Order: sequence, then C-alpha cells, then structure tokens
Amino acid sequence: MVWAQKLVTELGDSIQYEYDFQPAVGEVVDILPGVKWVRLPLPFMLSHINTWLLEDGDGRAMVDTGLGTRTTREAWDSIFSSEPGLDSISRVLVTHLHPDHVGCAGWLCERFNVDLYMPRDEYLLCRILVADTGLPAPEEGRRFYRAAGFSEAQMERYIAMFGSFGRVVSQLPQSYRRLHEDRSLHIGDFEWQVIIGRGHSPEHACLYCPELNVLIAGDQILPTISPNVSVFPTEPVANPLAGWFKSLHRLKTLLPDDVLVLPSHGKPFRGIHVRLDALIEEHQTGLDQLRILCREPKRALDVFPALFKSKISDGNLIMATGEAIAHLNYLLYEGEFNIDTDDEGVRWYQAR
Repeated sequence: MVWAQKLVTELGDSIQYEYDFQPAVGEVVDILPGVKWVRLPLPFMLSHINTWLLEDGDGRAMVDTGLGTRTTREAWDSIFSSEPGLDSISRVLVTHLHPDHVGCAGWLCERFNVDLYMPRDEYLLCRILVADTGLPAPEEGRRFYRAAGFSEAQMERYIAMFGSFGRVVSQLPQSYRRLHEDRSLHIGDFEWQVIIGRGHSPEHACLYCPELNVLIAGDQILPTISPNVSVFPTEPVANPLAGWFKSLHRLKTLLPDDVLVLPSHGKPFRGIHVRLDALIEEHQTGLDQLRILCREPKRALDVFPALFKSKISDGNLIMATGEAIAHLNYLLYEGEFNIDTDDEGVRWYQAR
C-alpha cells in the first residue's frame, strides 16, 4: 500500500494539483479515508484511466473498471491477489458507457457475484452498442459520414471498424441498479450524491461526497483536456453541446470551489470553478472560430482547424468528426447557420 503525499501545486488563477504521486499499474494508493486510487493502462494516446475503490462494509465498491482486455484483467488480478482486503468487491459503479470505464464491469460483476450500478441511458446504450459487434456497418452510418465529407478510403476504414466497441467491453449483466439524478448512495460510512452531466455521454454520473468534499468526476471534468462532445449516426441531429454547457454551469452552482476533483484521466485537483470556466471558454472559442471560417460553405471535415490544435489522423477521425458536427449542430439550433446538401449527399454549412 502506498500513501500519496499532498503537493497542492499553486498555479495562480488555475487549478491546484493535490498529490505528487501517481500510481503505477498494480499499485493502490490511499488518498482519503476509505478512498483508494488505482491507475490502469490504456493503449491510446490517453495512456491511462483512474479508477476508485471505496470502503463499503467488508468489501470495496469500485467506480469504473478499465477496458475489457486481458491486460486490464491481469492488472486487476495482480491487485486482488497482492493487496490485503481488496479481494472482495461489493458492487461495481460505472460513470458512463465508454469502454475504458465499463469494459471490465461485466467480468467483475460475474467474478464477485455483485450488482452493476449505472445510469439508465448509459446502461441501455451500452447494451445496444455491444450488440452491434460483428454486424455490418448500417446504411445510416455510411450516409452520416459521407455527408461529413469522408473520402472512399475513410469510408472503408469506418466500415472495417464498425462494431469494435463490443470487442473491448465484457458482456454486461442482464439487470442493473440505476444511478438516479440527485439521489444518494450510502457506501461504507459516507453518503455520495449522484450528479448527472450531459454532453460527453447521454447520462454521465458524477459522485459527490459533501462530508469528504470530494467529487468523482469521471470524464465530465478533466484537468488538462476537454472531454469529447460528439454527434454520432444513431442521432445525427442531436445537440449535445447545449447539454454540455448547461451541465457545466449547473456543476458550478452545485459544487464548492475547493472540492477535490478525482478525474478519470490526469491527477486529482482543486479549483473546479476555474476549470469549468476554462472548459466553457474553450468551446465558445471554437464556436467563434467556426462563425468566421464558415462565412463560405464548409463540410464537417473542413472545419477541423477551427476546433483542434492537434493533427487529425485515422485514429481520431471519428471522434473529431463527431465533435465538429456537435459544434455545427449547436450553431444550427441557435439559428446562426444554414445547411445545404449537394447531389452527392454531402452537407455544407454556412454562417448566415
């Protein structure tokens, strides 16, 4: 067992990091009474996910689980076998449906014969996406990405990758317990309030403990990057960015500025109000740049320079396209943009 040392790095009008330690794979760090920090590997540019173990009677409640891969399962096996008292999981809580959070949930629930806790929209959509595994890419998806401006090579990659979600998500239990908006869970000696966020996923659950002054934030609030806010072929005219803005403003009213934020990626920090303001400003800046760029008609793929600093490649094209369309749809709903579809089915966006 490793105890983290407090660091509290002062960053002026920015956030303050709480600890000078990050767990290695297979290590467990006690950071607060009844709260343990575990870091698991990811095979992406974003190289890790943080998960949290909460004292819960004679066992531990787990919040988020890592990808459903052999590497992650081996990491958990090592933790369960080497850390005293961590071989009994009492329940599995998942903040949202993305594979790095839900991937091992089914495997863990079966292994320990415990219940899965998730928001309803997250659980149901996850079940649907897992069911797509092995199916051909639907015409709705092909039409969606053609409309965004995908080339033939990009379309072929989308078709080849369709259904990959279920390859890194273990089969979910056939029943679950719902995490409800603004309801509380008693976990061990503490009460955790469920706060639902929108935008990054349909019904993202954050957990707030007033007594500890701690927020398990999932992906809703990250210290150094903005979570992806995307539109996908299943709901092509969705407006997730509006929900994102509303959620961030609501979190600012609900949470004290000195709350300790435990994010899914990066390090625990304080200064949530500054971070929420920065996330809102980042997306507003992107919208302003779109208003300028789209004085002439543009496809979704044409607007990447207005929104992203990093290079868009095959590995992040789907996410970048979804985020571009989310911003364009927001401006359409605000009545600021027009849209035309050409004879090839490609959609062109232009500021009014």
